Amino acid sequence: MDRRTFLTAAGTGAAALSLGAVSAPSASAAHPVHALDTPQLLHWFRDTYRSIEAMTTEFGLATDKIDVSGPGAPVQSRQTSPTNIGCGLWSTVAAAGLGVISESAMRRKLTRTVSAVEKLERHHGFWLNWYDAHDGSVLTEWPGTGDPVRPFLSSVDNAWLVTGLRIAADAEPSLRPRIERILATADWSYYYTPYDPADPVAGPGQLRGGFWTDTEEPTGHHYGALNTEPRMASYLGIADGSLPSDHYWHMLRTMLPEHGQEQSPQGSYVAMDGIRVWQGHYTHRGRKIVPTWGGSMFEALMVPLFVPEPEWSPGSWGRTHQRYVRSQIEHGTEEAWYGYWGFSPADVPEGGYQEYGVDALGMQVDGYASNTDRTYTTDGAPLPPPSAFTNGVVTPHASFLALPYAPQEAVANLRALDRDFGAYHEGLGFRDSVNVGTGRVSDFMLALDQGMITAALAQALRPGLLQRPFRTGGFRTRVRPLLAKERFSI
Repeated sequence: MDRRTFLTAAGTGAAALSLGAVSAPSASAAHPVHALDTPQLLHWFRDTYRSIEAMTTEFGLATDKIDVSGPGAPVQSRQTSPTNIGCGLWSTVAAAGLGVISESAMRRKLTRTVSAVEKLERHHGFWLNWYDAHDGSVLTEWPGTGDPVRPFLSSVDNAWLVTGLRIAADAEPSLRPRIERILATADWSYYYTPYDPADPVAGPGQLRGGFWTDTEEPTGHHYGALNTEPRMASYLGIADGSLPSDHYWHMLRTMLPEHGQEQSPQGSYVAMDGIRVWQGHYTHRGRKIVPTWGGSMFEALMVPLFVPEPEWSPGSWGRTHQRYVRSQIEHGTEEAWYGYWGFSPADVPEGGYQEYGVDALGMQVDGYASNTDRTYTTDGAPLPPPSAFTNGVVTPHASFLALPYAPQEAVANLRALDRDFGAYHEGLGFRDSVNVGTGRVSDFMLALDQGMITAALAQALRPGLLQRPFRTGGFRTRVRPLLAKERFSI
């Protein structure tokens, strides 16, 4: 399955996909990038932003991906999604904040994209999953195959477009009234199923994955796991008041002990704001962590690019993020013996798309493997030998997400991917993935993955640049107190 496929957690009905002056994070929240690396990071940012520009159509929307295999200009895909559009918006703001483009160029580019977004068909205040990036029409057939595309409203994808719009409104005052009008009807309660103590499976107090608009039929699952990408939608809804604050406590740190999952969790029940919460954790290589759904890097570390979780919750969110990165590094270097690390959903170098991760770090039984051949681990059983991890796939965006937590190792890993495999495309940045067993490098760059890279580099080079809209208003008064109360059992 790809990360756009919805997954149901067995026995729980709770699923999680994968899917002016600025205050800098405190020293305890992250490790600074060494000053000697700054020119390298800025070079990487400039080229990566050029790939975002190469993805952006005349209509103003970033396409889903570009093909860079040919000798000429990159070839844009036809399709785009709300997530892709959001990536284009925040990448442009980051480029201006880092001096890569001028303020006037930022204003012009943002205005073009906002104008395009205003023309897109919406339902219930939200955007459909797939549009033609070249004219804004809704896709009804998948490009290249002709397969039918049902119109779908995704909570997680819409969260990333709203994130990009909020960043654009903060960066460009002239656009604020237009963006406020756009967002006025985006009510997150549309996706929300209120908590029902008499039937917490049917009424879990969580967000639906989405709705098909042709039938108004919801997905059969909710996003239940807390440490996954969909929590951005949860934060946005709590911040604007369309979701109750107790929604945060109804999400799962691990599945409940009696439910089947990757590892039998340890922990205890605690009362948080009067709600009984299972504060569970997994253990990997002697390290206590809060798992994601599948074990990938972007599930855990995309959200803190924008919401300063490690700063607001250093003993809980900050600690699990740090340990999660360490576990990803050790899987690549000490368990699978790849010699490289960083596993996250990405383009398959030989073609297609697959979720990659560290199986032991995810709740899903046989979750996201670190290799195309899907070598899984079993809790309590001997680890498969390194020879079993054939066709391991490393994706550069995962190393960029790790920059705040292991900067020297992240930079060294990226340099090695370039040196040993030619993974860096001069003028456009890193290609999407590398099969470190065969040396095959992807022919594509994906907007989501390049967008994570631009956001991560912006945070490394100018901490807080893209976080300002998520440090004020309801994020400060509603979300921050929740994170301050968080007490993971790690």
